[in-house]
Amino acid sequence: MAEPLKQHLIDPEYCIRCYTCEETCPLEAITHNDDNVVIDASLCNLCMDCILPCPTGSIDNWRVVAKPYSLEDQFGWMELPDQEDLKSAGEQNGAPVEALDDAVAALLKESHKGSGPVAVPSSASKPTINLRNLANPLEAQIQGNFRLTSADADSDVRHIIINLGDATFPVLEGQSVGIVPPGTDEYGKPHLPRLYSVSSPRDGERPNVNNLSLTVKREEFGLCSNYLCDLKKGDKINLTGPFGASFLMPDDPQAKLLMICTGTGSAPFRAFTMRRQRVLPNVERALKLFFGARTSDSLPYFGPLKKIPDSFLEKHFAFSRIEGKKKSYVQDELRLASDAIGNALKDPQTYIYICGMKAMEEGVESALNEIALNANLDWQLLRNKMREDGRYHVETY
Repeated sequence: MAEPLKQHLIDPEYCIRCYTCEETCPLEAITHNDDNVVIDASLCNLCMDCILPCPTGSIDNWRVVAKPYSLEDQFGWMELPDQEDLKSAGEQNGAPVEALDDAVAALLKESHKGSGPVAVPSSASKPTINLRNLANPLEAQIQGNFRLTSADADSDVRHIIINLGDATFPVLEGQSVGIVPPGTDEYGKPHLPRLYSVSSPRDGERPNVNNLSLTVKREEFGLCSNYLCDLKKGDKINLTGPFGASFLMPDDPQAKLLMICTGTGSAPFRAFTMRRQRVLPNVERALKLFFGARTSDSLPYFGPLKKIPDSFLEKHFAFSRIEGKKKSYVQDELRLASDAIGNALKDPQTYIYICGMKAMEEGVESALNEIALNANLDWQLLRNKMREDGRYHVETY
C-alpha cells in the first residue's frame, strides 16, 4: 500500500473567493479558475501561512490520501467530496485529519486560535452560492450612489444601489458579492474580484424589488473602492457570487442578535435589521447593536439608525475621535453594558455577529472574555460551543 500523505484542501462551499490565501501563499501553491480557489498538493509544504488570514475557515480542511486530488478535481467541486476511510492505495478519498506530526499540529493550534468552519444557524434559509463566476458575471446597473457621511467627515462612505434587472441573483443577509474593477494589474492580468457585504435584505432595497445595496468606503489608494464610489446612475457593473454560507441570520423569531461592528462592517447588520423590520416588526428586545466610528459624521446610517425605536433595536455607539471627549471603542461600550451582555451570553437563543476591521477582534474578544468571567462563564468553552451551534460569527478584514 502506498504511504499515505496529508493534503490541504479548501472547502468550495464556504470559500468566499476573497483570494487572500492565494495572495498570502509564499510558494504560489494556491491558484484559482473561474469557479474555485484550490491548492496544488505538489507545491504545498504545509507552512500554514494561509490559515490565519482566511476569514471563513474554509481553508481549514485536511485529508490523508493515497493519491492527491488533482487541480482538475478541485476546480470541478461544488463541495468537498464525501469523506471515507483510507482502505487501499487505489482509493483517493481519505479520512479527515488535522496533522500527521506534532510540528504541524503545533502550527495548526497556533494558527487556528479558535477559528475554523462555523456552523450555519439551524433556522437560517439555505443560501445560493457561486451562481455567477469570473467567466460569467452578472451585468447590473447602478440605480443610485449616495454619500452617507457628511462632506467634512474624515471618510467618504457611499450607499450604492444596484439594479439586477430581470436576472435571478438571490442574496441572503450576511452574504457578499464580488466586483471586478476594470483594467489589469502590473502583470497584465485582470484584477481579482473584491468582496463587499450586501447591506440590503433578501427582498431588495425596496420590498419586492430586484436590487441590492452595498456600503463602500473610499480608500485613498483603493482600486475597487474608488471605482465604485465614482460610479453614477446608469453605469454598468459586473457582479460575481453570491458568496458566504455561514454568516447568516436565523429566521427563528425567538433568536436574539448581538451585532458588533465598525465602519462599513455595519453593512450586513443593516440587512439583518431591515429583514427583521419587514418580517417580525413586533418582536422587541431581540436586537442589540454596538457600532464604532470616529465621529457621528463618519458613522454610516447614523441618522436612520437613530429613528429605529430602542425597543426594536438597542443601539450603543462608540466614538473615538470626538474633540474634548474620551476615546470610546466598541469593547468599551460592551463593558458598560456588562450585565445585559452577561445575561445574553447565558441565553441559548443569543447569536453573536462581529464585522469590521480586523483590529477590533482582539479588543472585542477581551471584553467578551471579561464579561463572561464576571457572569461565571468560561468564555473559551462557550464561544466554541456557540460556534458549533452556528451562534458565533466573525467576519473581519
